[in-house]
Amino acid sequence: MTSATNGAWRPFGQKAFTVLWVATVISNIGTWMNDVGAGWLMTSLAPSPQIVAMVQAATTLPVFLFAILAGAVADIVDRRKLLLVVNVALSVVAFAVAAVVQADAMTPVLLLIFTFLLGSGAAFIAPAWQAIVPKLVPREDLTAAVALNSMGINISRAIGPAVAGMLIAAFGLVWPFALNAVSTLVVIAALIWWRPAAEPESKLPPEHVLGGMIAGLRYALHTRRLRLVLVRAVAFFLFASAFWAMLPLVARNVLGGGAGLYGALLASVGIGAVGGALVLPGLRKRLGADRTVILGTLGTALVLAVLALVPGRIPALLAGLIAGASWIAVLSSLNVAAQAALPDWVRARGLAIYLTVFSGAMSLGSLGWGTVAAGASIRTALLVAAAGILIAVPLTLRARLSGAGEDHSPAHHWPDPHVAAADDAPTTIWIAYDIPEENRAQFMQLMSEQRRSRRAHGAHGWALRQDTARPTRLYEVWHEASWLAHLRHHDRISHSEKALQDEIRALLTAPPEIHHTVAPV
Repeated sequence: MTSATNGAWRPFGQKAFTVLWVATVISNIGTWMNDVGAGWLMTSLAPSPQIVAMVQAATTLPVFLFAILAGAVADIVDRRKLLLVVNVALSVVAFAVAAVVQADAMTPVLLLIFTFLLGSGAAFIAPAWQAIVPKLVPREDLTAAVALNSMGINISRAIGPAVAGMLIAAFGLVWPFALNAVSTLVVIAALIWWRPAAEPESKLPPEHVLGGMIAGLRYALHTRRLRLVLVRAVAFFLFASAFWAMLPLVARNVLGGGAGLYGALLASVGIGAVGGALVLPGLRKRLGADRTVILGTLGTALVLAVLALVPGRIPALLAGLIAGASWIAVLSSLNVAAQAALPDWVRARGLAIYLTVFSGAMSLGSLGWGTVAAGASIRTALLVAAAGILIAVPLTLRARLSGAGEDHSPAHHWPDPHVAAADDAPTTIWIAYDIPEENRAQFMQLMSEQRRSRRAHGAHGWALRQDTARPTRLYEVWHEASWLAHLRHHDRISHSEKALQDEIRALLTAPPEIHHTVAPV
């Protein structure tokens, strides 16, 4: 084995990661069985392309609606307890779905409601679940852990749909829903077993949920690395959603198959994804994140074209293999880039924003491609999506994904300011810099980066001003909503931001003078 391959499996050396990984694979197998059952049931209850595509939309829309709220909650409360509560609620809903299907009382509207409720639970689970990954493995294994999580999702995709198809054909439609309900109990048991290390006590009070949501959105808006990930996500998922939205219709209407064929197509996607995950570490090492995403994007365009132009079960199954490998190449690369762009204090919120963009693009795309298929044809929808995803490649070349390497852990290098101020007092910070003329150009360039850092932490009204009496003295001035907000700023400055500030200090003729002003009592 190569060193890259060995490193790919290293997270399994951590017992907590392994237990939770296995539990989520089992639960995801149940989820995929439920999704196959729901998609296939809807083709019987209401075979319209738009209605069938709404099942996919009802699955992903809750993430778009609730993920940012869920991310803020996950960054504020105990993530393990949050995961336990939501998984118990999901278990109740899953057992209710199985009971309604067994009673033959399911309707299209009721199926969409249940699908939406299950998707809502997933929306609250996903940010917290992804945010705990860095706590389960050493920092150097984070990339491998994210890739293994993606592989686990696709292992479940390989097993779940195939088993669901066989169960539906052999025993009836209720079994995928019943086994999904049972699978939720496995995750609950794993979470009860897991005892994470206690988080260090903060001297500051916890954030409010609304303020936490605003802080997360603000951080994403002013963090260039995360913004570029979001751009690449929209460019891919908006068009790649056509594959998932049209696949049940391709299986039934184009290929004339049943639940078994649909399950086999999804299984081929999962097998391709697992194979892709095995070669992905070496591939990413040779190509880098950007080229890996481009390769996966081109593979997805090829899949859409094959399904549209080469009707037949064998070509469709082969296309599924390529689709799975392409999907995991893009999804894993974007997930790693999003994780690498985020410090722990805002990790769940940042990942929630990424998931919101992902799910919004998938939901909008699914509805759009269902409308195109209903108005024109399934083939037209697939070809338009293939053309769109190809056009998006050159348009997003400048949105480059940075590799991991920045240290987002708190530096705690700012001294605690000794100021008598109320927590809610509006605050202004003044910093005076003495810059020799020969360092001025480099200083101005670094201050542009500094501005983004300040704004990401809540600064507004940021400005750089020159002293009229001393041309070599410049003042950095910004405002923060409250004194408590500024104390949080102190608490969250990372080692990467400290390195930037050290570069700025190295250009000065004297240490900067720092002044805090607050509204008078």
